Amino acid sequence: MPLLNKNRKALLVLEDGSVFEGTVFAGGGETIGEVVFNTGMTGYQEVITDPSYKGQIVTMTYPLVGNYGINDEDMESAGIYLEGFIVKEYQPNPSNWRLKRSLKSFLEDHGKIGIEGIDTRALTRRLRLSGAMKGIISTENHDVQSLLAQARDYPGLVGRDLVREVTCSKPYAWKKGALHEGLPAKKSAKKLRVVVLDCGVKYNILRLLENKGCEVLVLPASSTGAEILALKPDGVLLSNGPGDPAALPYIVDAARAVIGRIPVFGICLGHQIIGQAMGGYTEKLKFGHHGINQPVKNVETGRVEITSQNHGFVVVPESVDKRAEKTYYNLNDNTSEGMQMPQAFSVQYHPEAAPGPHDTEYLFSQFVEIMKKEKGKKK
Repeated sequence: MPLLNKNRKALLVLEDGSVFEGTVFAGGGETIGEVVFNTGMTGYQEVITDPSYKGQIVTMTYPLVGNYGINDEDMESAGIYLEGFIVKEYQPNPSNWRLKRSLKSFLEDHGKIGIEGIDTRALTRRLRLSGAMKGIISTENHDVQSLLAQARDYPGLVGRDLVREVTCSKPYAWKKGALHEGLPAKKSAKKLRVVVLDCGVKYNILRLLENKGCEVLVLPASSTGAEILALKPDGVLLSNGPGDPAALPYIVDAARAVIGRIPVFGICLGHQIIGQAMGGYTEKLKFGHHGINQPVKNVETGRVEITSQNHGFVVVPESVDKRAEKTYYNLNDNTSEGMQMPQAFSVQYHPEAAPGPHDTEYLFSQFVEIMKKEKGKKK
């Protein structure tokens, strides 16, 4: 059982020597990772259960967190993958009609540290100006110099394959809003079959595919192109996930084996995988895009869409010139947010939203229409 957290001191030390003092509201001990900030005003449950945050300590910029607790419906994975959680003020008395447990108990059940009382505005400003930094949280060791040494020794995310730590261990089918172990013996005659390569997939991607009438099969990220094609899918979705996309050549090889043969849809890390499969390369952003209010422009329509995002790397658009058409770009920094090529398209943001907004959910319908069109050609 965790010790009583009230008024227990916690230190956050960044690699540049910055020190922030707060108190513990969940768990205890030490944790280390890349410190980033998320600008969402709601959706902390979706944030902490998003596998893409593996290796990161997340700071919420909205000051009051925990007021509606945790429910069973808004889970984006089976657990918590971030390394630590920082808020300005934790609300210990949540109220919501779907409430099942508090944020504190949820974090502690998964062995994660939550701290409050940090000046999150000052912390966010430092990360915004200097970039995402390695950092360490400790509730036990208050020696700043030793904590600083640990933070600086942390390898960071560049060059690391974190997908292997979040992907499923065995294939499964997603049916009626839940995971079912094993794959069906026969392909459905009425439904489009979509194989999802699980690089850290969010459940809402699977929910939306099922809601669009698809048969959804999920494979481990280590699956080869031949293993994917053996299931005779009508389309393949390459999911979101954590870490450096340049450290995933085996997934790039799998993507290269299916692109051009069947429709492929890439989301976030999946977008970066497709970019590399097309001969491009990625680079790390200064502080990344983490939040539910990122403006993206649709090149074809000129429409500005507000998107949910969570990534620290981006495809360099010049690296895929003449191989892919640019479809979206970020209005804050002009980085690549989408591309299209024959039978494949991808976006850097999260059209499945969770928690929102829902401006770009139409991309799932677009994927379904592409699959129907290609399937019709084969008849």
